[in-house]
Amino acid sequence: MDLQSIRRDYNIGHLTESDVPNTPFKLFESWLNNAVECGLNSDPTAMTVATVDSNSHPSQRIVLLKGFDESGLRFFTNKQSHKGKDIALNPQVSCHFAWLALERQVHFRGNAEPLSEQENDEYFYSRPFESQVAALISNQSQPIGSRDELVRYYQEQLEQYQGKQVPRPQHWGGYRIVPSEVEFWQGGEHRLHDRFIYRLASADNWSVQRLQP
Repeated sequence: MDLQSIRRDYNIGHLTESDVPNTPFKLFESWLNNAVECGLNSDPTAMTVATVDSNSHPSQRIVLLKGFDESGLRFFTNKQSHKGKDIALNPQVSCHFAWLALERQVHFRGNAEPLSEQENDEYFYSRPFESQVAALISNQSQPIGSRDELVRYYQEQLEQYQGKQVPRPQHWGGYRIVPSEVEFWQGGEHRLHDRFIYRLASADNWSVQRLQP
């Protein structure tokens, strides 16, 4: 396979100074809405979250964005997972959205802060019953003998909790990524991409700057 010959043109549009508001979340909301409405992105809320472990080894995985506001981005996970352990040691993370059908990317860098127990409960009990049980039984990232073993235990717990409230595991919850930097990337013709980076200057004050491609 000749990978060097695989290329595409970027010609959907530009990101100009007049398109860039004072806060990154306004532009992010607009782009996310575009990604959802265009119907060309199968998982428009998917984001790649990067963490580092105690040996400074990086890891990445895709999780789903479950909410955001001016305070940051929210996602949920098993806190006994590799990412949960990494965040407990070093809360500095980055996350990345790729909406390639729109020739757009957004990159956040900041700290991951644990959500409150109330926020964890509210989201957990908004999930389908089957997903609640799946979260209860999973020792994420730990070995298991076979898929049959996993499914058998899952079916047992489905029956046990049918018609009952599933207890939210204490190790299951969410984080808020509080960004200090946010970069927006719009593909451009001849690889003259548009890039703007926001940097948090003070509590609610962002600076914004165009970057070379």
